[in-house]
Amino acid sequence: MGPLTGIRIVEFAGLGPGPFAGMMLADMGAEILRIERRGGGLTPADPKRDIPARGRKSITLDLKAGGATDVALKLIDQADAVIEGYRPGVMERLGLGPEVCHARNPALVYGRMTGWGQNGKLSQAAGHDLNYIALSGALWAMGEADRKPMPPLNLLGDFGGGGMFLAYGIVCALLRVKMTGQGDIVDAAISDGTAALMAPVYGYQAMGGWKNERQSNRLDGGAPYYGVYECKCGGWITLGAIEPQFWALFMQALELPEDHFGDRHDQDLWPEMRRQFAEIFAGKHREEWCALMEGTDICFAPVLSMAEAPVHPHNLSRGTFETENGVTQPVPAPRFTNAPAQMPSPPPAKGQDNETALLDWGFSHSEIQSMLSEGQL
Repeated sequence: MGPLTGIRIVEFAGLGPGPFAGMMLADMGAEILRIERRGGGLTPADPKRDIPARGRKSITLDLKAGGATDVALKLIDQADAVIEGYRPGVMERLGLGPEVCHARNPALVYGRMTGWGQNGKLSQAAGHDLNYIALSGALWAMGEADRKPMPPLNLLGDFGGGGMFLAYGIVCALLRVKMTGQGDIVDAAISDGTAALMAPVYGYQAMGGWKNERQSNRLDGGAPYYGVYECKCGGWITLGAIEPQFWALFMQALELPEDHFGDRHDQDLWPEMRRQFAEIFAGKHREEWCALMEGTDICFAPVLSMAEAPVHPHNLSRGTFETENGVTQPVPAPRFTNAPAQMPSPPPAKGQDNETALLDWGFSHSEIQSMLSEGQL
């Protein structure tokens, strides 16, 4: 049983970071009831392969149908938390805003996921991950010096700065409820979360240890001893020999003296060092470099594709991935000794739990039939 077993959450289905936050909480054992729109909209082509939707039960509810708001409120009355990812003001217009919900359930944690936040000059504007990380300064710092900034998939904004911060905020608020009995509103903005993730980099800059230029710093691909290199086979490897002891091991593996490249911290020497490193790594296949360096303190790893990663020996030994119903996916993380999280149930088809979930949440058979006849479900 995961550490959040016993927590009940109502999730209003959305895209990207909201469902990812729900996945993180469901992975840890929370019981999540997902309210989805009837008809078209957000349903993926194959719901059973929609990994971020795993671990939930799903009902459909037409929130614009008469009486549907009352159904949603009855569910929220029993919940510990709510997840919603609409633009600011939408839930209020539906009669499901935090003031209404807290009047009925004062201990409720009301989690709100947006790109720009519930207020601010851009709060009503549309956007995507790329836009949010651009405004935080993060996107500027990513990519090669002579090329445009390169988006890091949507891991940094949607899932790191967004979904993870919402899940973290909800758990923080739930802990406060335990101490005070008072619920709260979690205003999780992707732009805020991404800015928070950039705190160490802003710290490096404040201390004079970071140039405001791409690929000019130790951790942004500028330093030749912290980077990605192509091998003879066309595969790639990563090198992170930053600390002196790791650099010494790297030089030993190459059978070179430690001072072979001169002062490795002299940025004027970096272009030539990088050229020589590229030439060296291009001289062997990726697997040859793995045999020489993997598992040592050189700080080395091969760059694996999404097909290779699940079958790498380390990931196999940790059980980092599992295949459920034909879908290979990461297992719940992090791991707990006394409350281990189990592999969650498969992602639900839209509305597959209309009757069973509502029965679990206290609705009678006659109430459910009435909802169906009135077009709410």
